[in-house]
Amino acid sequence: MLRRRAARFATRTSLASAPNQGREIKSVAEAASAHAGEDTTRRDFIYIAAGAVGAVGAAATIWPFVDQMNPAADTRALSTTEVDLSAIVLGQQIKVMWQGKPVFVRHRTADEISRAQRDDFASLKDPQSDAERLVQEDGQPGRPEWLILQASCTHLGCVPTFVEGSSFGGWFCPCHGSDYDTSGRIRRGPAPANLLVAPYLFLNDTSIRIG
Repeated sequence: MLRRRAARFATRTSLASAPNQGREIKSVAEAASAHAGEDTTRRDFIYIAAGAVGAVGAAATIWPFVDQMNPAADTRALSTTEVDLSAIVLGQQIKVMWQGKPVFVRHRTADEISRAQRDDFASLKDPQSDAERLVQEDGQPGRPEWLILQASCTHLGCVPTFVEGSSFGGWFCPCHGSDYDTSGRIRRGPAPANLLVAPYLFLNDTSIRIG
């Protein structure tokens, strides 16, 4: 009889503890899941932080190489040339250097200007009006008395000479005989195009910047 009572007690105890065991198992599973989620979040944060640090490090490494590709300050200074026009008398020209290339700055006379404007209607190998050849770098009209030209013959690059009284009143290239008028337009000889106009801008009434 005692054995039967003990067996019944054990059975009741077992049945009573089963729900508790289920709840304990569920609690353990939930805790494990929460812990796993927390680990995943922490791991994601570590990956993102590591990636950000890596990107910053890469940018810091690359920047010196990018920066050294920019022109140096002295190179940027040579990219433009300022010219004082007040020192150039009427009918005179000077030659200045811009980016290692010679440039003519000519103070034209009234006769040179009128000839250039008259020749707008001549038969030109490289048609261009005198006014077009005076336009500043910003698109504003230039001044008829000032002509800014790259001093290289468009044939083979020789430096032409201004010859007063020549057939067209302008520049003559001694290398192969190309003749230019008072606007620097090719009129005769092997040169295929006009003397190039150098990019320039009036800074004030008495100075220009080339380049």
